[in-house]
Amino acid sequence: MSRFLFVVPPLVGHINPTVAVAAELTRRGHEVAWSGSERVIRALGGEQARVFDCYAEPFGERGDLTGPAALQFLVERFLAPLARTMEPHVTQAVRHFTPDVVVADQQALAGALVAEREGIPWVTSATTSTELSDPLAGMPKVQAWLQSILAELRRDVGDPAADSDPRFSPHGILAFTTEELAGRPAVAADRVWMVGPALRDGADHVGTWDFPWDFLDTELTTVLISMGTVNGKTGATFLRKAAAAIGANAHRFRAVLVDPDGVVDEVPDNVVVRPFVPQRELLPLVDAVMCHAGHNTVCEALWHGVPLVTAPIRDDQPVVAQQVVDAGAGVRLRFRRATEQHIIDGLDAVLDPSKGYRAAALRIGQSFRDAGGAAKAAELLEECATAPQQPRR
Repeated sequence: MSRFLFVVPPLVGHINPTVAVAAELTRRGHEVAWSGSERVIRALGGEQARVFDCYAEPFGERGDLTGPAALQFLVERFLAPLARTMEPHVTQAVRHFTPDVVVADQQALAGALVAEREGIPWVTSATTSTELSDPLAGMPKVQAWLQSILAELRRDVGDPAADSDPRFSPHGILAFTTEELAGRPAVAADRVWMVGPALRDGADHVGTWDFPWDFLDTELTTVLISMGTVNGKTGATFLRKAAAAIGANAHRFRAVLVDPDGVVDEVPDNVVVRPFVPQRELLPLVDAVMCHAGHNTVCEALWHGVPLVTAPIRDDQPVVAQQVVDAGAGVRLRFRRATEQHIIDGLDAVLDPSKGYRAAALRIGQSFRDAGGAAKAAELLEECATAPQQPRR
């Protein structure tokens, strides 16, 4: 039996894949613990999860920040403060739980820095492949600025003598995607383990949701529309346009629209609006997904062979959206400039059998299954736990 400590940020999309991996490790007889937000981890992983609580302030509303401004906000207002906040809690968890391996999310930098400082092997959890594509390769000044932030963090909470990038473990990187979608990694390709999405068994149970399932019992084309749960009201205009576009084509489409902030005030009869939906249960029943290109939503749609219309907003979303386009599994709209006609044209494109979008989505979905998911990730972590390591300090 080995011990694994998962260090995660307070972000649902970053925790979800690791919950499936942790469950598989537990099933194999290993001991698992968490360092992160107890409230979020227990909500996703169950009340039985062993958690070393680390309260962290949420992102805050970033408004319409995009591009370099959004990156600056992410690093200076979230990632760096989060690392400093989490460090003493991660240190306590490591010394109390004594893990054989630390699994550190790329955005929970304290996990990597503490593990490295304490001489414990650590594996990176890359819940999105964006960093592996080296998105800052053409921006040397931005790259230098980011490296200076990471170096300062290492001096403050890590091992000042170390030199590895806390986003890319030298022991291994779990990437929850495949080359069929993300392409070959541009960073650390020799140690990236592409295991595909790690989806939990059971997903959402239909009977526990107040959802009008009969609404889907139709011969009309069904679309799931979601701009994510952390974009605040930034996606309001796009969601309203999408609802109006579907409403104007009631003879062709029905849609389930996810609206956590209640921004869609005019709801056509052929659109169901809910603040949250059982997405995993809905995906086998829809013909297309329109979304912001959040990595989890994209992977879950492709798992079911559903083509995508993406309208990325910020962060990793433009990179993921381009991966979808390059893989032939969907089209990309300009989030701020998309009109109702653009939305309908995008749907018509991905739904046209002659264009091959669904065939590509099915191919990528099969690659996800072949990659092994949570079971493969657990196997690789077991190997890391038993591999010869340098003595701990």
